[in-house]
Amino acid sequence: MNHGDIYTLLHVVTPAISRTSSWIQRVGILDLALVVLAFFFYSAVREMAGARAPEATSHAMSLVQLEQSLGVFQEQALQDAVLSSTLLVRWFNGFYAYGFFPPIYAIGLYLFFFQRDRYIFFRNAFLISGAIGLLAFHLFPMAPPRLLPWPYGMVDTLSEFSKVNYHSGGGFVNEYAAMPSLHAAWNLLISMALITAFKNPGIKAIGFLMPVMMALAVVATGNHFILDIALGYVVAGLGLAGAILWRNHGWKLQRKLFGPSEAEVPV
Repeated sequence: MNHGDIYTLLHVVTPAISRTSSWIQRVGILDLALVVLAFFFYSAVREMAGARAPEATSHAMSLVQLEQSLGVFQEQALQDAVLSSTLLVRWFNGFYAYGFFPPIYAIGLYLFFFQRDRYIFFRNAFLISGAIGLLAFHLFPMAPPRLLPWPYGMVDTLSEFSKVNYHSGGGFVNEYAAMPSLHAAWNLLISMALITAFKNPGIKAIGFLMPVMMALAVVATGNHFILDIALGYVVAGLGLAGAILWRNHGWKLQRKLFGPSEAEVPV
């Protein structure tokens, strides 16, 4: 390769690297800003929830009565079966604690660097579903089964068998955010991202199993009712629907706000 070829290559590659780096920085900064904003709203809702314990408990008891009328109040039976084995208790405690944020971070980073379009799609689904969840937590606070009195309540297996629990979380957690279950909703979204991003059958199988395991875990640990999970799946579906709408039509709003993209500007 002579000097002329090297100069031509650098002339082509350097601007491309510069544009890519700039785009990554813009997207990264945008994501950081969205995370900070989401944490601000979550903190505001969490602070307001502390004074609404009686309301949240009343809502949870009403939910139990609704499940009983529908014939789906099986949470206590499931937890009793799990409590018969210390191994099962520790397994579901571990999956509840570590099958939530760690996979989100790991798969999110992978998609950010290697499948950017898919990353943006699922990021939007997470943000939309999270916003719906925060609104629900504010308008309709609900206590988890582990905080209810007998005969409505259940054992808090995380506190009994694990060092990672809601007590160790201190003031960071909202105790009255049982419905919808974002554990179930976001686990479903990350499972769908896993299934669509990889062709390996083993990885796809893990993706299909994850929502089933999380649904069992949130009940077995005493953190959610069955209808919390069902509504969590509805919220995940709304997040996906919003992400699809934004993918198909969001460019119109972006064009109005920021003008045409670089690809649309004639050279």
